[in-house]
Amino acid sequence: MTEGQAVEEAVVGAAAASRASTESRASTGSRASTQPQASDPSFAEITAKRRGRIRRYLFQHPRIMDLVVVLCYLLLAASTVVASSADGEWQAGVVLGAIAGVLFLRRRFPTAVTAVVALLEVAATLLNPWGSNVSAGLWFALYAVAVARQRKFAFFTLAAASTPLALVYLFMATSPTSVMGSPEAAAGSDHFHLVSNIAAAISIMLSNMIATGIGISVRQRREHEDEVAAWAARTAQLGSVNERNRIAREMHDVVAHSLTVMISLSDGAAVVVKKDPERAGEVLGELSRTGRMALSDMRRVLGVLRDDRTPRSPLEPLAAGDNLTTLLDGFRTAGLPLHYSHTGPSLPEDPAFRLTVYRIVQESLTNVLRYGRGLTHVDVEIRRDGDVVTIDVLDDGRRLQDEGRGLQGEGSLGTGQGIAGMRERARIYAGTVEAGPASNGGWQVHALLHWNGDKEKT
Repeated sequence: MTEGQAVEEAVVGAAAASRASTESRASTGSRASTQPQASDPSFAEITAKRRGRIRRYLFQHPRIMDLVVVLCYLLLAASTVVASSADGEWQAGVVLGAIAGVLFLRRRFPTAVTAVVALLEVAATLLNPWGSNVSAGLWFALYAVAVARQRKFAFFTLAAASTPLALVYLFMATSPTSVMGSPEAAAGSDHFHLVSNIAAAISIMLSNMIATGIGISVRQRREHEDEVAAWAARTAQLGSVNERNRIAREMHDVVAHSLTVMISLSDGAAVVVKKDPERAGEVLGELSRTGRMALSDMRRVLGVLRDDRTPRSPLEPLAAGDNLTTLLDGFRTAGLPLHYSHTGPSLPEDPAFRLTVYRIVQESLTNVLRYGRGLTHVDVEIRRDGDVVTIDVLDDGRRLQDEGRGLQGEGSLGTGQGIAGMRERARIYAGTVEAGPASNGGWQVHALLHWNGDKEKT
């Protein structure tokens, strides 16, 4: 498996992180799907689909919804208007028409509309006490207040708007039977008049409370949707930042490594070209191979970033193989006096863990090649003791400049992100990376990683 395939796997994993966030840790090594996947719908689209076609249309056209409310109120008041007109009491029809007109403005001025409707409802009740529209105007007005304002204000408005109308019915001198032309039925019981008035007042209060409660419920649901949408936006933004950081880290590892090796090979070829042309040819061949591989890797990575719906490269996880050995051989060809040793069991088969080890070793040796001078030996040691994997990279060379800060100014080779990138990788496995001057005057990188994948499987 080449270095570019490792980068491609990391880039694809970053682009698919949002789709695979629900997968368990045990499935890290599973093969990724090569089939294009449709993009996930946004939260707004999901909410709109849940509303249904009619509700979605009315939600998107609030003025039409206001007109529907007015028509519903006129439908409830139609029998009262007809009965009042038949009795010659046209004033009740005018008041009910005014209530319908005011309700059209309930979305823009909910509190003012509620106050006006409360007064007009009292007037309509006095003109026709037992009409079919009793308190119906307040239902729509109180609902609008509950949707637009806080809960305490909605309850206060409920009490203030309902009390006058309830008191009118509570102390009203007529009863439904007298209005319906049956005074004998009302006279048959001394308590019938009082009971009917109390029942009317209670029904007004309860119906208005139900309307307010529905409005509060709708407001809470909308607030919850806004909070979830904001959380989804923050999560998407954070995921995008993490993906960019992850891709930038992979690109840094590949580009910095390839360029550093190519520069070292070209410098070496310039030195030996006159003394040993055959050796210079080998170095130039390695330089060409490194450059072509870097170019191929860049094309592959940019191809994945351009469109992940039609991948042209295999999207399988990084396979465990001779990656580390190939990496060390490349550094030896570039001129590092490298010695490698491995102690303990082999590394875990998890591809992500092996990639972390690979990148830490790669970055450490790249810094040695870039900054080290007068090198006589470079030791790379990997030890595994149970769940702990230790990586040590030690050299005895003089440092051109502190690699934690990188080279500054003209001719700078470093970006200052190498050690930071190693530490970020190590933190994924509850590990640490320490880099600094060694006791022998060289430089040492000490990384500690913890692997608990085997315990999670059991």
